[in-house]
Amino acid sequence: MSSAVVPGDDPRDPSAETSLTLPEKWQADSLDALSSSMMFVSGLIMVTRNRFLAWPALLLSVNTVINKHPLRTKEGAQGDVSVIMLGVAALIASYLPLILIGPAAKVPPPSL
Repeated sequence: MSSAVVPGDDPRDPSAETSLTLPEKWQADSLDALSSSMMFVSGLIMVTRNRFLAWPALLLSVNTVINKHPLRTKEGAQGDVSVIMLGVAALIASYLPLILIGPAAKVPPPSL
């Protein structure tokens, strides 16, 4: 059950080799501006404890992981886990005072 070998049809033939070329838009290194801006916003949330900015920061961190191009990232770029953990930490830091401090205790009016 052997098939006839046609000349030029052998995949191991060295003359059929071509050089690896990446797509044109992958040639430039990415600055990863979305990840950097998300880290700045997360730090801002942790300092100001603004709960309204925490949810978009978490969405930005998920968006950063989804849109990451592995071939364009630099060697020292931030990892996927660190970006998401920073978004979650900003969310926890903004809601933590509500859990720990709680509502103010009602003081009864002074009796006369």
